Order: sequence, then C-alpha cells, then structure tokens
Amino acid sequence: MKTMYIGSGDVAALLAGLHTKTHHNLLKRFVSDRKPHYNAKASPIDALRTGAIIEDRYGLILPNDFYPQVVKVYEKMDVLKCSLDFAQMANGKIINFEELKSCSFNDFLAFEKFRNDSLGGVEYIKKRYKANYNQVQEQLLCTGLDSAFIVFVAVYTYDDDVNYTRNIKANEVIKFSIKRDETVMSKIIERAEIFQQIKNNYK
Repeated sequence: MKTMYIGSGDVAALLAGLHTKTHHNLLKRFVSDRKPHYNAKASPIDALRTGAIIEDRYGLILPNDFYPQVVKVYEKMDVLKCSLDFAQMANGKIINFEELKSCSFNDFLAFEKFRNDSLGGVEYIKKRYKANYNQVQEQLLCTGLDSAFIVFVAVYTYDDDVNYTRNIKANEVIKFSIKRDETVMSKIIERAEIFQQIKNNYK
C-alpha cells in the first residue's frame, strides 16, 4: 500500500500517546491506501503557505550542491522514510542536510540570544520545539548522518507578493547543529515496529 510509511512529518504523531487521537489518525492514514496530496502554496492557512514560499526563497541562497526535497528510506526499516528540505550531495550521497522552519519575528528574536551559543540553542529547541527536534532525529536516522542543521528564518508578513520576491539575508537566518540522539531514535524505532509488521504482511 502506498500509504504505508512513516515520514518525518509524522514523527510527532508516532511518538504521541498510543491512545491519543493524533496517533490514531496516523494509524488510519497508514492503512488507508489514500495518499494525501498537499499544495502548501495554495493553502488558506497563512503559516503553511508562507513557509512554502520562504522555503523556495531560502533555496536560492544555498550552494549548488544542495537539492530540495530529497527522500531517504531507513535501510533497516523501510517503513521509515524522510523528506529533506535541502540535502547536500556529493557523489550521489547525502553528506549534510538542512531542515528549514519559518517562524514569527518575535519567535526569531528569542533565538537571537543563542546565535553564539549553539548548545544553549539546541537545549531551547528540545524544550520549546520538541516536535522539530524529533523530526530531525528521524531524518538523521534515515540518512545515517551524525549531525545536520535546523534552520530558522524570520517571517515578517503573510503577503504573498512580498514573500515571493524576498531576498533572505544572513541576519534573518539562524542555524543550529543537531546531533544524533540515540534515546529519541530508539523510541522512534520502537514505535515504528508495529507499523513495519503491518507493512511486511502486505508486501
């Protein structure tokens, strides 16, 4: 079945309580065989639409060896796969990636105090942006990398015309290196096992 996968965007639901609606919805989607199709740029939700536009604009300032939306499947459990916002490639292999998160200007200001304090910034992310942190852990698991970057970009407006022509500057971006967290990865693998068993029975 084409819906039998756990993507990086599903990690929060995967790790949610087993009896929560969020986890149950993931299970329903998993066995539905109706793959959702998203068009974030046409979304009526301002944050989703703006995030998709800014992602494109951010891609323009990356080096040419970064490629958008690269998909990688975890070799040991093919039920787990991730989509990388921007993967750096060399000789056909992923050597680094950046996961982009757009955030309000006020939230971005909260990150500013960690611009020269990466360790403090990571701890802040683990507490305030736990879902994003766990998402990157699933991506590191799938790629086998030791670390990667989560990137926050400030959002100033939801005006599409302004955002489509925005030139993102260095001081509007802040990056944090996220290292492998084996505790989180073990939990992801543990929760994914039942999904893998279901998938194996339908191969």
